[in-house]
Amino acid sequence: MLIRIVRMTFKPEEVDAFLKLFNETKSKIRHFPGCQQLSLMKDYNADNIYSTYSIWEHEDALNAYRNSPLFGEVWKATKAKFAERPIAFSNKEFIKVE
Repeated sequence: MLIRIVRMTFKPEEVDAFLKLFNETKSKIRHFPGCQQLSLMKDYNADNIYSTYSIWEHEDALNAYRNSPLFGEVWKATKAKFAERPIAFSNKEFIKVE
């Protein structure tokens, strides 16, 4: 399992356009082969900072998505709205406390 977090800072005037794009494509991304979960999180204090949190079966599944036409289309439209470079992390669960 691979947990992917991407933190994105948008130009304030582009937030609504990003949210529209996310809502139009979220189901396609979530149902891409190997994607087990997809969430969009909003920064607690900043209205123009969002993070995606996705869980993938394995790294190959994430890479297949990143090499797909869907990703190419979504990422091109998304990155045009950035105020800063995104920050991405790939993680795996290490210790789970219940």
